Amino acid sequence: MNKTLGIRTGGRSARVQAAVHRAVRELLDEQPREALTVPQISQRAGVTPSTLYRRWGDLATLLGDVALEQMHPDALPEDTGSLRGDLLAWAQDYLDEVGSPLGRDLLRDVVSSQANDCPQRCAALLTQRLDRLLARAKRRGETPPAIEALVDAVVAPLVYRILFDPNPPTPEQIEYWLDACLAQAPRRRRRKSMTPAS
Repeated sequence: MNKTLGIRTGGRSARVQAAVHRAVRELLDEQPREALTVPQISQRAGVTPSTLYRRWGDLATLLGDVALEQMHPDALPEDTGSLRGDLLAWAQDYLDEVGSPLGRDLLRDVVSSQANDCPQRCAALLTQRLDRLLARAKRRGETPPAIEALVDAVVAPLVYRILFDPNPPTPEQIEYWLDACLAQAPRRRRRKSMTPAS
């Protein structure tokens, strides 16, 4: 069953979501995720299993929703004085957080969720943070790359290595991806400016 998850902002629905999310986190602290069941969660949260199925559809979607909540960004990395430094700090923080065993499980929960918008919401959280770093760079007078270029050149290989490679990317690899992306940014802008108007 496909579900489209929305953020519940108040009332009983929000209280139920908070109780269920808390129950999932507590149970995952106590036992392997493979042992987790809907009846366990509903009993711990004080709701009926039918409430969980109505709201989330299945266990994978519920776990993806909980993972998204835990992946909400906190503060940006400290201003290093350059976009390159800021992005390297962000990438290292992301690798430390999502590249941990818990982080990999959270990312896999998001990817395996049956909710129509779960992966899109995860991508939106990530691009929102990158957007803020690029805006900071512009305020310093820097010329940042397009966010799509940054996602393709840095985020995509980073997430791929986290999910599928037993060896996480090294700081040197991240620097290589980022430097290649930043080096291309001025060229893209020059090509665009040289394109004749139609």
